[in-house]
Amino acid sequence: MTGQGVFDRKSALAFVLAFGVVSLFADAAYEGMRGVSGPFLALLGASGAVVGIVSGGGELIGYLLRLGSGRLAGKSGAYWPLAITGYVVQMAAVPALALAGSWQMAAALIVLERAGKAIRNPAANFMLSRAGNRIGQGWAFGLHEAMDQTGACAGPLIAALVLSHHGDYRAAFLWLGVPATLTILSVLATRLRFPRAGHVARHEGAGEPRRALPAAFWIYVLAAALIGFGFADYPLIAFHFARSGIVSAEWIPIFYALAMGASGLGSLVFGRWFDARGLIVLAPAILIGAAIAPLAFLGGFWAALSGALFWGLSLGVHDTVMNAAIAGFVPDNQRAHAFGLFSAIYGIAWFAGSALLGLLYDRSLIALAAVATIAELAALIPLAFALKAKR
Repeated sequence: MTGQGVFDRKSALAFVLAFGVVSLFADAAYEGMRGVSGPFLALLGASGAVVGIVSGGGELIGYLLRLGSGRLAGKSGAYWPLAITGYVVQMAAVPALALAGSWQMAAALIVLERAGKAIRNPAANFMLSRAGNRIGQGWAFGLHEAMDQTGACAGPLIAALVLSHHGDYRAAFLWLGVPATLTILSVLATRLRFPRAGHVARHEGAGEPRRALPAAFWIYVLAAALIGFGFADYPLIAFHFARSGIVSAEWIPIFYALAMGASGLGSLVFGRWFDARGLIVLAPAILIGAAIAPLAFLGGFWAALSGALFWGLSLGVHDTVMNAAIAGFVPDNQRAHAFGLFSAIYGIAWFAGSALLGLLYDRSLIALAAVATIAELAALIPLAFALKAKR
């Protein structure tokens, strides 16, 4: 198996844990920032439409940039330089928001943060997949994602604590500079400890022309695109909770924290299950995802809570199993490109679906729930073909 000269089982697990620490600090910084970026933009004079465009557009730009960063990583073999550069760009943008004097400057920094993530994501996923060659792809991505979501829970709580004491968004961004700095220090330390994690030997295909990606990969990407299209964005869910009064204002961030906890748990459980059973574990995850919109948009308090938990659980599967599965479709020297391509297509589908669901929200909640559910269930069809093609 390619890449096994880089890690043994012990060093592979150590690498995943070390990179998990990096992601824990990173998520604490940028999820803390993203949790209050909307109100901060509004404070600077941005309209609701601008907030939506900046948020959705930043995500779209970030996903599209992964096409280029994934291709660059695969062609150059510069996995560590790209990962480190991405983290530096992303983390620098968080405390820099404290200096933003206009919504335009703040918007540019918010988009820059997404761009930084796009630069480092395919390279980082490639290195995690090489550790997964030794300990199992599901376990590698699942363990990493669980640590990632621990930071995602902590970051918004840090921002909320600062705001409760100082009532100042700029102070919150400055405090989030602490985990941002720890992110950069920890990624540099990980690079020093595992310098060969991004090394691809010549016989493994480093720098060689890539063959076309297999048909099974593209069928799988279609399934992922349908899953992303029907996956309601949490800001829309939270907006509904607040507007409908189903969930009180103080409970909305608690729902989000619980969703992040479910995401971390789901990534561990489904990651292990994926290593034992393979891609078939996506089928029950799709059924869980199909229940999110009806629960979140058509029910009462307890249905809303279930919808939030299912949303977090699905997010954990998306970030774990759906990434881990790529390693089974493509060889080592094509993985960074495949990760970038997969992320871009998934992101475009998610953006398009979120935009449509947002439009439907003002017209018919039943139509919104129906579109989201049908898209999720439709993913079972290409998933079945992908499973057949892999055999």
